[in-house]
Amino acid sequence: MSAVVVDDEPLARQIVREYLSHHHDIIVAAECGNGFDAVKVIAETKPQLLFLDIQMPKLNGFEVLELIEHDVVVIFTTAYDEFALKAFEVHAADYLLKPFSQERFDEALAQARAKLGSQSADTLDALVRERHVSNKPAERVLIRDGAKVHIIPVGKIDYVEAEDDYVAVCSEGKRYLKQMRLSALEAELDPHKFVRIHRSYILNLDRLAKIELYAKDSRVAILRDGTKLQVSRTGYAKLKQFL
Repeated sequence: MSAVVVDDEPLARQIVREYLSHHHDIIVAAECGNGFDAVKVIAETKPQLLFLDIQMPKLNGFEVLELIEHDVVVIFTTAYDEFALKAFEVHAADYLLKPFSQERFDEALAQARAKLGSQSADTLDALVRERHVSNKPAERVLIRDGAKVHIIPVGKIDYVEAEDDYVAVCSEGKRYLKQMRLSALEAELDPHKFVRIHRSYILNLDRLAKIELYAKDSRVAILRDGTKLQVSRTGYAKLKQFL
């Protein structure tokens, strides 16, 4: 079984490696100290098991899970207990609160083995869906583009357009494709700032310049940059609450 260890503290990574040394069937394929490196390493090594810190520079542990395209069983290792509920919402095998003993580590590893044995590791789509249950609205959207990761603050989003199983996040004249349903992204955004104006569009209210009648029972939203988006009757009813 291969594992990757992700933690920004070298001592914490060393402790995990030491505890793993008692389990001869597990090989540490790689370790890294930040979220960006973790995404790249996981894509390259495709581990079965991931030991993942939460509070890290650049990307936190949950954002790493959102970006990886590989099914992996996760054991969180963190000094903060306030993330425990969120960790189990993404179906982590266990949540190790630092400092933890070899015995507690072995218990977590047993949970991970059981999860691997039952082949119940969750897909990326499930992780993304569950990640935001009971969370505050997203502050940024993460989009993977090959080896690159784009981090877009939600305040810089102009609108979002559905494209089959993808969404096109439109920001400052650029379009970024993300494999995600429009309804899933809608659930992450602040409903007081982003409105589903059409089955294909989510609009940032700060970008709205005016609404014009296009035809009978049909309207268009005109953005500050001149972009025109179709508005459905249901969408217009939602917009009127903010006008």
